[in-house]
Amino acid sequence: MSQKTVLLAEDDASIRLVVNQTLVTAGYQVRATSSVDALERWVRNGEGDVIVTDVYLGDTAIFEVLPSIKLARPDLPVIVMSGQNTILTAASAARHGVYDYLPKPFDIDQLTSLVGRALKGPLRKDAAAADALKGQGENSLPLIGRSEPMQEVYRIISRVMSTDLTVLIEGESGTGKELAAQAIHELGSEMTGPFKALDLAAMPTDRISKDLFGTAEEPGLAFDKGATLYLDEIGDLPAEAQTQLVKLMREAGGARIIASTRKPLGALVEEGRFREDLFYRINVVRIFMPPLRQRKEDIPELVRAFLIRAQRKGLPSKQLEPAAMDLIMAYDWPGNVRELENLIMRLAALSPDAVISQRDVERELRAEALKDISSSGSFEKEVETLLHKYVMADLLQADPDDSDIHRTIMEQVERPLIKLALSVTSGNKLRTAALLGVNRNTLRSRINSLGLADD
Repeated sequence: MSQKTVLLAEDDASIRLVVNQTLVTAGYQVRATSSVDALERWVRNGEGDVIVTDVYLGDTAIFEVLPSIKLARPDLPVIVMSGQNTILTAASAARHGVYDYLPKPFDIDQLTSLVGRALKGPLRKDAAAADALKGQGENSLPLIGRSEPMQEVYRIISRVMSTDLTVLIEGESGTGKELAAQAIHELGSEMTGPFKALDLAAMPTDRISKDLFGTAEEPGLAFDKGATLYLDEIGDLPAEAQTQLVKLMREAGGARIIASTRKPLGALVEEGRFREDLFYRINVVRIFMPPLRQRKEDIPELVRAFLIRAQRKGLPSKQLEPAAMDLIMAYDWPGNVRELENLIMRLAALSPDAVISQRDVERELRAEALKDISSSGSFEKEVETLLHKYVMADLLQADPDDSDIHRTIMEQVERPLIKLALSVTSGNKLRTAALLGVNRNTLRSRINSLGLADD
């Protein structure tokens, strides 16, 4: 079999060198360039078996020349590398019929494997023209973030957006599951109707059946061909409605179903609370929306976007001082992106200065924490409940002459307390000691004793 040729287009000399050497070592011939003109000329001359290209070559976006490349060589697979790493880039790549989209930085072996698969085919079906993406700038994107966990989300969305496949979106509350569903609908070309969302957790049973399946006089949302029906918290769908939905999904021609859940549906199936056949019909393509604590590198970009959004709503223009951003980065965000947006909106509205300070952030986070405590009962009561659950058995079985339960429990409480305080102060031990009301040397000793020095 003759040696395959890769046409490599990359204007970063160091990346071009590494990719070139890797592909040559893998047994391919490589023609490398930083010029769009050279790439187009090679394609017109019939050279190359696969293209590996960056999104931008100088000032030219590869998407500007891909139509002519695809016209000249419709079966030539194209792999796009991108340092932009937004959902818009992934969607543009899919809409221009590229074989695959690879966000930078990437594992070089992953690229080599991808080239091999592209040469074997089959190619993706070329989608309609990219007109639907025109006018969508970075600030209007439904999803924000360039972290590695979000790249996987973008890759899956780019692959399903121009199909009518059923999608299940999993993730904690506030991670942006509905935004992902909207992105699939808005960036795709298959669904020509509206996007309709139902919050199943907040709706009474009779209303769910009526809205989904309609009445004798008026058809329900599920029968709206060309529309996307987003079922939020599908795990809360009543049993009767589950049966009706299974029947509907057996018949083609209704709305596209995108469902989401914060609960593991597999566990609900085992408990008999969710139909197994419905689970398998919904679980065609799965997208996991990562919690914000797993993609903290996206926080600065999210904060900037929310400050711009606040300004568009008529609030004053604000910025965050570095210490305030450090505190936001240290927080674990149990409410995820929704909690972060709410905080930024409050700060934009309530902070008296143009620059939001660390003290402003501390005040708002403390107020929210106190609100959570007051709404869920006293802290002591919650601790008592946990002790009954985890310690009662040990107390009943303990040897009165040889028990270390008190020391063990105190350490298990003290360790997360000190970790939390250190996160709030970004590791500043002097300030942590002051916050906790202990001596600095005592804090240092406890950090070492509890094994926190290595964390």
